Amino acid sequence: MLSLQLFPSNPNPTFLNPSFKPLSNPQTLKSPNPYPKSRHAPISSVLQWNRKPELAGETPRVVVITSGKGGVGKTTTTANVGLSLARLGFFVVAIDADVGLRNLDLLLGLENRVNYTVVEVLNGDCRLDQALVRDKRWSNFELLCISKPRSKLPIGFGGKALVWLVDALKAREERSPDFILIDCPAGIDAGFITAITPANEAVLVTTPDITSLRDADRVTGLLECDGIRDIKMIVNRVRTDMIKGEDMMSVLDVQEMLGLPLLGVIPEDSEVIRSTNRGYPLVLNKPPTLAGLAFEQAAWRLVEQDSMKAVMVEEEPKKRGFFSFFGV
Repeated sequence: MLSLQLFPSNPNPTFLNPSFKPLSNPQTLKSPNPYPKSRHAPISSVLQWNRKPELAGETPRVVVITSGKGGVGKTTTTANVGLSLARLGFFVVAIDADVGLRNLDLLLGLENRVNYTVVEVLNGDCRLDQALVRDKRWSNFELLCISKPRSKLPIGFGGKALVWLVDALKAREERSPDFILIDCPAGIDAGFITAITPANEAVLVTTPDITSLRDADRVTGLLECDGIRDIKMIVNRVRTDMIKGEDMMSVLDVQEMLGLPLLGVIPEDSEVIRSTNRGYPLVLNKPPTLAGLAFEQAAWRLVEQDSMKAVMVEEEPKKRGFFSFFGV
C-alpha cells in the first residue's frame, strides 16, 4: 500500500513555541552536507532547527500559483504560502489576477481595505503604492488586486500590462519584494495567459482525483510552452484513510502521473472552512493545524527551491481471527 510522509522529522520550533531558545551549540544541528554556494548546484535540504531558510535564485522571484481546474485550493495556497514567507522574514507581494471572481482579499481578511486597484493605477487615478494593501499582522506582506468586482478592465490590459506591473514592483527603491506571488484564475483562457506571462516559476495545485489531474497535466504543457520550466506541485486535500482503503490515489501515484517535483502535501482539514470565513489564514492559527504546518513547510521548500518525496510503505496486515484456520 502506498502512503506518504507529510512532514520531515525536524519541524521548525519557532512556529510551535515562540519562546523557543536555540541551543548553545547550533553546530550539532546542522546538516552534514551544507548547501552549495552555487545557485545552479542541486539543493537537497531538510527542515532544520536554529536557522532561517536560505533564499535561492535571483530576487525578486515571480511565482504563479495555478491549477487549471477551479476549486482545488489555489487562493488558499497563495494566502497561506504568502504569509508563511512573510513570517520567515521575506517581503512578499501577492497579486490577485482573478479579474471576475476576486477572493484573495477575503481569505486574508483585507476586503474592507482595498480602495484602489491596478485599474486605477493604469488610469492614473492613484499611485502604485496606494493600490498596495499592507497587512497589519505582517508589515512585509502586501496585497495587490487587479480590479474590483463588477468593474471592466481596459481593453489593452493583458500580459504586457501585468509585466509592466511586475517590473514596477521590482524597481521600487524601498521595500523591493523578495517574492511576487500571482494567484491565477481558473481555466486556460485569456486570464490564465495574462497571469503566467511575467512568471518564471510555477506552483501547480492539484487534488488526487482524475479530473483535477487531467487539467493539471494540460496546464503543465501550457506552462512549458510559455517557457516556465521550474514547475513544482502541491497536492491538496489528501486523506490517508481513503488512500489506505484504495478509494483515493496516493501522492506517489499523482507524482508518477504528472512527473513534477513535489513541493508539499496538504491533508484534508475542516479548519480550512473556518479560516476562510474568518479571513484568518491557517498558518496564523495557534496551536497550528496539520494543514497549516504543511503550508509552512511548503513555503520553506519554495524559498530554497527544494522538493519533498512521497514514501511508499507496506500495508499493515489484517488481523486474523480463530476461524482463519478454517479459511474463513
